[in-house]
Amino acid sequence: MYLCRRVFTKASHIRHFSQAAAAVVHQEPLDLPPFTYLEGFPRPDPRYAETILAIPRSASGSIISAKERKAGRVPSIVFEQEDGQHGGNKRLISVRTSQIRKLVKHLGRSFFLSRLFDLEVRAEFESEEIVEKIRVLPRLLHLHASSDEPLNVTFIRAPSHALLKVNVPLVFRGEDVSPGLKKGASLNTIKRTVKYLCPPDIIPPYIDVDLSDLDVGQKVVMGDLKLIRLQGSIL
Repeated sequence: MYLCRRVFTKASHIRHFSQAAAAVVHQEPLDLPPFTYLEGFPRPDPRYAETILAIPRSASGSIISAKERKAGRVPSIVFEQEDGQHGGNKRLISVRTSQIRKLVKHLGRSFFLSRLFDLEVRAEFESEEIVEKIRVLPRLLHLHASSDEPLNVTFIRAPSHALLKVNVPLVFRGEDVSPGLKKGASLNTIKRTVKYLCPPDIIPPYIDVDLSDLDVGQKVVMGDLKLIRLQGSIL
């Protein structure tokens, strides 16, 4: 398990680690008991357990996408889950701009991209006819450079038997009592997320990084993080 280094010095250091790690392939679902979050570890906030509504989209291209955005919709794609990471056959959909904007604003971009959502594809937004209902993980989110309006969203299916690579946000705690910061040292944040490999049912909403005991010249390494190694691993 690896993590970039954080150092309290005038010039921070970073150790580079290999990012070459492939998702685990499960051709057939394993006969295992369901994964659950362990006591004392963070869980997704139920306040944002929202179903994203979508409608089918018949064509793609820049002109079609521009029309969708003008109509208040975000052109999106749902990839079939094949090996825990790469997409296969895709479904073209459109989602409401207002809903994606609200979720990104409330959660933050990194937290939005590491959270599972139910996706309900309907014939029309106001229709009661459900074409498909699936669980998805947002994989990519493109925002407008100046307005932060969502331009495109890519989702990937998240069945329970898969292993997903998820960029989990890091939450840094203890800056207010850190001896190094109290002495006037600076804290240089190298990364704000780490790539985490785990089943969809137990994706951590964030990973805590405790800075409360760090002094000048000290570091936080992967072994210092509070993780359940049997349920997931840092890549």
